[in-house]
Amino acid sequence: MTTYDERASLSDLTTTAERVRRSVEGVIEGKPEVVRLSLTVLLAEGHLLIEDVPGVGKTMLAKALARSIDCSVRRIQFTPDLLPSDITGVSIYDQQRKEFEFKPGAIFAQIVIGDEINRASPKTQSALLESMEERQVTIDGKSYELPGPFMVVATQNPVEMEGTYPLPEAQRDRFMARVSIGYPSPQAELEMLDVHGGVSPLDDMQPVAHAHEIVKLVEAVRSVHVAEAIRRYAVDLVSATRNHPDLRLGASPRATLHLLRAAKASAALAGRDFALPDDVQSLAVPVLAHRLLPTAQAQLNRRTAEQVVGDILQHTPLPTSSQRSGGPVPPVPPMPPVDYGQQPGARRL
Repeated sequence: MTTYDERASLSDLTTTAERVRRSVEGVIEGKPEVVRLSLTVLLAEGHLLIEDVPGVGKTMLAKALARSIDCSVRRIQFTPDLLPSDITGVSIYDQQRKEFEFKPGAIFAQIVIGDEINRASPKTQSALLESMEERQVTIDGKSYELPGPFMVVATQNPVEMEGTYPLPEAQRDRFMARVSIGYPSPQAELEMLDVHGGVSPLDDMQPVAHAHEIVKLVEAVRSVHVAEAIRRYAVDLVSATRNHPDLRLGASPRATLHLLRAAKASAALAGRDFALPDDVQSLAVPVLAHRLLPTAQAQLNRRTAEQVVGDILQHTPLPTSSQRSGGPVPPVPPMPPVDYGQQPGARRL
């Protein structure tokens, strides 16, 4: 059991997170919001789905995050012929010992990089379901615990591309957030040529945090206070997706839990021990949009799930200052209208 003295303070959290952020941004130029979301998911005990066209740095981001932390890392290249046992492991009969011996698969690592996850068949994709939700693997009736911290960082190409299988709804729902890197700005691309033109910056990356530090930071995030009104606000946002006329599948209760955990991590990264409606609002699109299925009519009208979540944010009342508890929190003004239009390289649902 972790004692109070062993727990990380918020100042420790922000200091360590800043080191990791700088390390990753040294490789991924011009995308600070993507790096921050990756750190948020890590500290919220979630899994990250990076979706975009080939060549924009999806795998580079996953590798940079993994190499910034001194922990075990395994990479899985998903292909059509990949088997579930290649991921989870298999029991092999030992002729000398006259018994079965379990050989762990690639999932037995603290950070697992699943490259092009939607190039494998749905049967192989389903091998991740138990490990992502319960952090364990069951083989031949016996369960094996996975090491902590445990995070799956998966990349995928848009389903319109050749040789891809759409991720099942149950698989997408287990990812806390989805992020699209998008094309870099001309200036960032020019800087990338200078940095990546000779050797890969990943070769010189050194860990700036240890796995045990991340475990303590996760415990610090759990202690972040969320007022009753903000919890209700998160529930209202998710409930609105289940009744929206442009959606045939809304967000699940797991989505509500993920949204609240991510809001806690966002508040901790900002140096606060309490969450604000801003934390929930800023994470609503990356946490909710990939779980939603627009209706056929909405697709004909080119309505994306991101746009639907944006509409819900604008029409769901914010908690007032009198409804909040847990410290002097100033009123938060409504967010200005945000353009949730399609970004280059992002998937159109």
